[in-house]
Amino acid sequence: MKSKSAEKIKLTSYDDLFGSSEVTAEEKIVSVPIRLFHTFKDHPFRALDDEKMQETVESVKQYGVLMPGIVRPCADGYEVVAGHRRWRACELAGLTEMPVIIREMDDDTATVLMVDTNIQREDILPSEKARAYRMKYEAMKHQGSKGEKHTADLVGEAAGESGRTVQRYIRLSFLISRLLDYVDNKRLSMKAGEKLSFLTVEEQEWVLEAIDNAVLTVTDKQAELFKNHSREKTLNQGIIYSVLLQKKEAETK
Repeated sequence: MKSKSAEKIKLTSYDDLFGSSEVTAEEKIVSVPIRLFHTFKDHPFRALDDEKMQETVESVKQYGVLMPGIVRPCADGYEVVAGHRRWRACELAGLTEMPVIIREMDDDTATVLMVDTNIQREDILPSEKARAYRMKYEAMKHQGSKGEKHTADLVGEAAGESGRTVQRYIRLSFLISRLLDYVDNKRLSMKAGEKLSFLTVEEQEWVLEAIDNAVLTVTDKQAELFKNHSREKTLNQGIIYSVLLQKKEAETK
């Protein structure tokens, strides 16, 4: 009788290693040295050495890699399109090779596949979704998808999310990195982050400075006010501080 810990490891490996790599019956699986692997350009997803990764490492040691990764040839090796976590697990398990499918793909096709094979994970941060959805959206537009709403709907299909939700995540990708970090750690709500994303980079930096200096956060209502001021080109640091400190705008003037 298998122990519960063994069952946990096996279930984790199936979820993590099988994924949705869309391997066809005609494609050959080959073993490639992992020293030839390169990370997908601007890959938005983390491969953390956390408890789940350790479970995957134990599964790799016991069962091997159950589902091959997908790579495409590049100048000095292979770019990993699907299988970054498997790659990392192989490194931690002390393996020197990993089974993969070598597939010729253009940039847009590779981007769509890379996003789709990662987007259904449960531990994805808002910042990861934001960058991933934007990458897939732009790739699909290059492929000829027509209409902003239609393309957003297609982007969300793999994760079962609406086009509106996809658009909200894409807006987050226009935040400066520190504000996006605040959305990740829930210091800013997604709704507030979405509204702040319409500010210029300089205006976002003003907001960040005010948040840090006054040890405050920005409410959804305040973010909406900043967005309106930015659209009217009237936003300045004085207004930001007065709003965050709940003073009347007239006092600042």
